[in-house]
Amino acid sequence: MTTAEATEEPFGTVVRRGLGWSFLSSVATRAGTVLSGIVLARLLSPEDYGRFTVALVVLLILANVNDLGLEPTLVRWPGRIQEIAPTATSIILGASFVLATGTFLGAPAIATALGAPDAAGIVRLMAGSVMVNGLFAVPSAMLTRSFQQGRRATADLTGMVVTLGLSIVLALLGFGAWSLAWGRFVGNIVNGVLLFVFAPARFRPGWSRSAARHVLTAGLPIAGTLLLAVGLMNVDYIMVGRLLGPEALGLYLLAFNLSSWPVSILSVAVARVSVPAFARLQHDPGALKAAFCRSLTLILAPTTLAGALLAVYALPATRFVYGPRWAAAAGALTFLAVLGALRVAMQLAADVLTAAGKARLTLLIQGGWVVALLPALTVGALHGGIRGAGIAHCLVALGVAVPLHLAALVTLGIRPLDVLRSAGRPVAAGAVAVAVAVGVHRLVGGDVATLLVGGLASTAAFGVVAWPLVRLVRVTRHQAEPTTSAV
Repeated sequence: MTTAEATEEPFGTVVRRGLGWSFLSSVATRAGTVLSGIVLARLLSPEDYGRFTVALVVLLILANVNDLGLEPTLVRWPGRIQEIAPTATSIILGASFVLATGTFLGAPAIATALGAPDAAGIVRLMAGSVMVNGLFAVPSAMLTRSFQQGRRATADLTGMVVTLGLSIVLALLGFGAWSLAWGRFVGNIVNGVLLFVFAPARFRPGWSRSAARHVLTAGLPIAGTLLLAVGLMNVDYIMVGRLLGPEALGLYLLAFNLSSWPVSILSVAVARVSVPAFARLQHDPGALKAAFCRSLTLILAPTTLAGALLAVYALPATRFVYGPRWAAAAGALTFLAVLGALRVAMQLAADVLTAAGKARLTLLIQGGWVVALLPALTVGALHGGIRGAGIAHCLVALGVAVPLHLAALVTLGIRPLDVLRSAGRPVAAGAVAVAVAVGVHRLVGGDVATLLVGGLASTAAFGVVAWPLVRLVRVTRHQAEPTTSAV
């Protein structure tokens, strides 16, 4: 297998190339999703989106735990991968089969519990996607482990094109929520097959008791963390669907999708590189701290600007992008945009904790976050609809999740003051951008004019404050040694 260790290239060069490909894939995928979303929003109703969201929540939860945490374990495994991969393959396939079968049989009860009983058939189709994910989990890990993000980008983008293209065609033919489901299912198959073809190493199922013990010991805490993380980011869908119905859920889904632009583009791209990159630095605390702080500054700059603009221009952005009938989604978007920026920073913190072997800490953080979020979402949704749910999500993140992540980073020698220094300039630039955006919003009329003038003016103001960060980018670009590379 060709890995970063086996090449003669400096580690920093390998990481930056992987990040570049991963970022390109994420940007292209998100751009395609946005464009298709604009089309689908005019073909489907909020209720269609709500029914599909019920099934999608089930898929997201199961697809993140069906590997029992073994895919990220394979990515960061310090020994010979050949000794554990066959056993990991057997475990993942077995767990995926059990989860998919249980979901298929329990689909009516699951859909009813989530407030959309007529979505049972779509839930069953999504159960098939769980098996697809299990079949190709190990090839996916091999590509990530070896920093072959170019090949992975090809697989992801091809799967995206199939997913979005098929969804639009079926929506035009009148398949409603099923158009989204079939598009996702077929796209997952295409993506998985390409991951298998491109993988630098393939393994047949095998078994070793000692290997099973080692990988499960390392993987189960990660699986628990992922389960809580995915549950955390989908518990609002569950609560909104149960308390407010499918139509409100469809509106909330659109708002959350808009707010997730920076998360989808940045966090997904960085996570595919940051975990293996941070893992290489886990025995050098100084280098790990420097890499994390530098990465946090760089990732927060574009994230803060995007979150600021979405928060201020929630209503005009929603009406312009998706049409007037989706305008009610703007009430939640204002607060979910802030949450999106916070999620990017907290995901990077979770990545460095996982890479350093502290997945149990992230598990505790996610658990505390969920415990605080459930009652807050209930109160928020019942008293303020989807806007109240967005407010609740944002307040819990600020008051509970951020302090917990800061406390956990201390175990790696990363103090809250270090984090605040790293985030200081991007946050200050974001505050200036918000002030300019609000001023333009009050002076300029019309959605298009507001978005154009406000976007340009706010970006320019942000750039003036954030300009010194360009030096950090240049420094990072020229650093290639393992002890100094930024992720």
